[in-house]
Amino acid sequence: MEKLTFYAVSAPEKLDRIGAYLAERLSRDVVRHRYGYVVIAMEALDQLLMACHSQSIKPFVESFLHMVAKLLESREPDLQVLGTNSFVKFANIEEDTPSYHRRYDFFVSQFSAMCHSTHEDTETRTRIRVAGIKGLQGVVRKTVNDELQAIIWEPQHMDKLIPSMLFNMQDMAGQDGEENPAALAESCFRELLGRAAYGNMNNAVRPVLVHLDNHNLWDPNEFAVSCFRIIMYSIQAQHSHHVIQQVLNHLDTHNKNTPRVRAGIVQVLLETVAIAAKGSVGMIQETKRSDVYFESEITTPPNLWLGPTVLEVFNTLLKHLRMSVDFELGESSRRNSNISVSSGRGKESEERIVQNAIIQTIGFFGGNLPDYQRAEVMMFIMGKVPVYGTPCHTLDTHCRAVTSGFKSKSMAAALPPPFLDPLFSISLMEDSELRQLVLEILHNIIDRHDNRAKLRGIRIIPNVAALKIKREKISKQDVAFMKKHGQQLYRHIYLGSKEEDNVHKNFELLFTTLAILTIELANEEVVIDLIRLAIALQDMALANEENMPMFIRCGIMALVAAYLNFLSQMIANPPFCQHISKVIELRNLDAPYLLPEHIFRDKCPIPESLDKEDRLLYFQTADMTECLAGPGYNAERLSIPYVPQVTDEDRLTRRKSFVDTISLQVDIMSNSLPDKSQLAEEITFETLKKAIDTTGLEEQEREKRRQVMEKFQKAPFEEIAAHCESKANMLHDRLAQIFELTIRPPPSPSGVVSISAGHTQHQSVPVYEMKFPDLCVY
Repeated sequence: MEKLTFYAVSAPEKLDRIGAYLAERLSRDVVRHRYGYVVIAMEALDQLLMACHSQSIKPFVESFLHMVAKLLESREPDLQVLGTNSFVKFANIEEDTPSYHRRYDFFVSQFSAMCHSTHEDTETRTRIRVAGIKGLQGVVRKTVNDELQAIIWEPQHMDKLIPSMLFNMQDMAGQDGEENPAALAESCFRELLGRAAYGNMNNAVRPVLVHLDNHNLWDPNEFAVSCFRIIMYSIQAQHSHHVIQQVLNHLDTHNKNTPRVRAGIVQVLLETVAIAAKGSVGMIQETKRSDVYFESEITTPPNLWLGPTVLEVFNTLLKHLRMSVDFELGESSRRNSNISVSSGRGKESEERIVQNAIIQTIGFFGGNLPDYQRAEVMMFIMGKVPVYGTPCHTLDTHCRAVTSGFKSKSMAAALPPPFLDPLFSISLMEDSELRQLVLEILHNIIDRHDNRAKLRGIRIIPNVAALKIKREKISKQDVAFMKKHGQQLYRHIYLGSKEEDNVHKNFELLFTTLAILTIELANEEVVIDLIRLAIALQDMALANEENMPMFIRCGIMALVAAYLNFLSQMIANPPFCQHISKVIELRNLDAPYLLPEHIFRDKCPIPESLDKEDRLLYFQTADMTECLAGPGYNAERLSIPYVPQVTDEDRLTRRKSFVDTISLQVDIMSNSLPDKSQLAEEITFETLKKAIDTTGLEEQEREKRRQVMEKFQKAPFEEIAAHCESKANMLHDRLAQIFELTIRPPPSPSGVVSISAGHTQHQSVPVYEMKFPDLCVY
């Protein structure tokens, strides 16, 4: 062998004939089953290949690969392993120049077949599979760095390579160490994905999805999750959105599959998003550490969130959430029409699994978005999620998760009107869980210093200072926000408190809402407004004009007590604290059902009525005005009763509010410009009955006029001004719209431009009056 090697190195032009001779001998020995000579010939080929790296080795390689193919074709496991080992040695050689004519199609097919070996002897089967995996690894190493061998990424090859690796990765019962097919296949799989370029990602991921489909690996989906973990950790971080896109598309193609399969795909999507988010954060931190990047690169969001991917993910997930809800409702209706009850319940619970998986994914994805995108995504979700007829849990978690960790400096940026309005519309729904959800979302956004945990549970806090609440001085932007939207916030707390289906948790969340508003957004003016709101809640519970259940009335009283106790200590006004403490002490003795520690306990005795005359049990406006009289607070405003801001919101929701009939301007607007919401008003038996019943119309008119007069006499000037301004703006917008359509002249090429009152106007000239230059006339 030494002499042969010396001769081949000395006369490289002879390598071609040497290789052809050895190949001929080896072919003959294979046919005659003289395997000892086969091993000798193959060893000679191996050593010559390793020793000679000149330009003339190309023809020798052809002979070598021809012989490897001969060995792989044989049915002898020993020869297949021998051929594979030789190919692996060849694959590790770095060639100086690329090969223009060499093809590896046969080797991909043969090695893939070996990976699926079903030899009856377990040890032999393992040897063949290990050899097949090593062979595929050799093909990958030999081809991925060779630009002329990009064909390896084409579907016909990937459809053999990827499933062969996954097939062995599934079988974890192999031997330990290097000869474990599962571990070796995973290593090869990682190497392949790590070398995948931008344009090859789809071809690499698609066969994985097909394999999981073919082998029913979405339910249970442990292996699917494991596969995509490997994929996400192996690929380059900037390609993450390709994988997410592929899984989303796959979810679309399985939209009619069983609930568990859909849930399995969604859970895989969650895993990919989670890993991509971690990688993106790492990328940003790495970018910030380096001084060589430009500033624009530092502030660019991670690649995971670039382009249309964000809204596309939410759109797809919300679409599937809606479909799942429809399936569940369909199953419920079919179950009600006397179909198998047990199967219906099973189907319904399985749809819940899908919905929870989707919600968790939406929440996680949104929770990893930059703050500037979260409000937009929340608006997108509010516009897409079906509220009416939707099981409450389908809205749960994802909105909160999207807003979790929200640390926006300005409330105006965190709660823009396009998000705030629909959010508050949901807060007026006749569903206690939906109202809880809205309050939790508000907490996530407003609580910028993470004080919620300290305020958990509605109670009389003996020492607020011990909570060590974090707060900052309210900014000018937040002062402006409260002037613009404060009345809207107060209104929804007021209306949300008197709902008949409120439970302990609703009152807890209302207390937390009031406390967080005080911490984050309350200056002296807002403090007075919040006290007015608390007094209005107390008066509402005492007057009980709407016949609320006694538990709700006592709950409102307990809420007011807990909040005023908190507020009095936050503003650190000793006389005010003393008044609040005195009322709470008397309640402890004579009316414990008016305190949160008692009324929200199980089996708390509830009174038949509330004694309005016992003034010492209630917080008195006059006493609080006297306590707050002095610098800083405009205590005189406390004597002005709080009345909820009048809006059109109640007509858009499924509830009737006492403010529907007290606004003169609403009546004027409804007579002159019919609103869409009025046109679409639901016709019920009650409305028809009222339309037919003409008795007592005069009394109704008189009562209506009296209420309007009372409203404009007692309501604070700011509320009346804000109400009038909103209605005037609405009328102005409608008129401007009409004028725009009717007065605007048609465009004319020869329009005369005139300027009046600073505005450019175009006056049209009829075509027959146009004067054209002579050169333009034929």
